[in-house]
Amino acid sequence: MKKVVVFVAVVFLMTGIVYAKEFEVMQKAGNYYVEFKIDNLRVGANNVAIEIKDKSGKYVSDAKVAVTYKMPEGIDLPPMHFKADMKLEGNEYKGVIKIPMAGDWETEVDITRAGKTEGITFYLHTFGQ
Repeated sequence: MKKVVVFVAVVFLMTGIVYAKEFEVMQKAGNYYVEFKIDNLRVGANNVAIEIKDKSGKYVSDAKVAVTYKMPEGIDLPPMHFKADMKLEGNEYKGVIKIPMAGDWETEVDITRAGKTEGITFYLHTFGQ
């Protein structure tokens, strides 16, 4: 009985640790260095913060930034495609993406500045709430 209680306690603690972790991606996009963060990746509303720096390490504050996230067509599901525009707050572009279901989401961050668009692409994997 003691072993079962210890096992349940360990699983409970590990679950809390997994869901408390922030998701972060850092990639180069053309002439920019992009850091993409989500406070707690999950199905539903997710707060996003994106830092963009130029080659010299200075924060970029005059760009239009959008996050597109999509899931291809499934056996019983149509393709899904969503877009959220980010707004500059301090040195970060912030916004909310609302992920409707668990699964793999192809995610793009597009940075438009001086008529030129650069971007990064990566996958988010969400579990249920």
